[in-house]
Amino acid sequence: MYDIITIGSATRDVFLESEKIKVKKSTTSPTGFDECVPMGAKIELKEITFDTGGGATNAAVTFANQKFKTASVCRIADDTAGLEILNSLKSRGVSTRFLQYDKKYGSAYSLILLTSGGERSILVYRGASQKISSAEIPWKNIKTEWLYISSLAGDLKLIKSIWKFAEKNQIKIGWNPGSRELDWGLTRLTPFIRQTEFFTVNTEEAARLTKEKTGNIRGQAKKLKKICQYLSLTDGPKGAYAWRGEEAIFALPLKIKRINATGAGDAFGSGFVAGLIAKNRLEYAAKLATLNSNMVITRMGAKNGLLKNRPTKKELKRVKLKKINF
Repeated sequence: MYDIITIGSATRDVFLESEKIKVKKSTTSPTGFDECVPMGAKIELKEITFDTGGGATNAAVTFANQKFKTASVCRIADDTAGLEILNSLKSRGVSTRFLQYDKKYGSAYSLILLTSGGERSILVYRGASQKISSAEIPWKNIKTEWLYISSLAGDLKLIKSIWKFAEKNQIKIGWNPGSRELDWGLTRLTPFIRQTEFFTVNTEEAARLTKEKTGNIRGQAKKLKKICQYLSLTDGPKGAYAWRGEEAIFALPLKIKRINATGAGDAFGSGFVAGLIAKNRLEYAAKLATLNSNMVITRMGAKNGLLKNRPTKKELKRVKLKKINF
């Protein structure tokens, strides 16, 4: 019996940091900025870091670090990158018995281009990671209290299988959907969100999902909080919002030096669920999530800065919460 099983992506990550990578404003970029290097130039790198990533593996390490019995369902290939993902999970105490091996596609790979200020763009080869097979999941052996779901490449058949299995076996779901799931729109996602115990997206994703403006947190929350038990909307370095029914709080970020924001969303979502498993209280979950996500961005890689143990009372006091009225 597991405390939690994660399902989603697994990648091999390479972080390339250079002072020559510049951020420039852009009227054609969806984010308003472009990350640029001179065409035809040789770019000197300050540092190269190898790690593993992907929502399923990042979240799994959070849960294992919090002393929960954890397994992960993700898909890799029998290649060097897959071996690194496998060994990374094993070394951190995550069960790999449910990993799938693809014979056609290589393991997913990401190149993260980092500026000296910590901004980043990511080049992604999704490969085997987006080919998780419902038929290859040994459902009879999936015995757990919780499932934590990250990006599933928009695989509706897989999602229906997971949600049906969870409902039949009274398993709680934490969900941080990927962009392809968000493409379905709120109407199609609502039945799945209603079945989740915890639903989390960032404010840009929430705006896209609800058709509200990016800055209209109130409007986004009004549409989402009524269809799930717990909701969080993360707002990058500004902090994060969390709801349980009409109870609402805002978690302020810690005063830290940001090294790399990759994996911060995974760290917050998994940290929140870890808090729910441990205490089932909104404020505790928000504090643990904030600590986990703030610590991960102080180190290179999506796992190296994650909390290694349950936070102490002193550590929890570092997180300041504000009650809000919407």
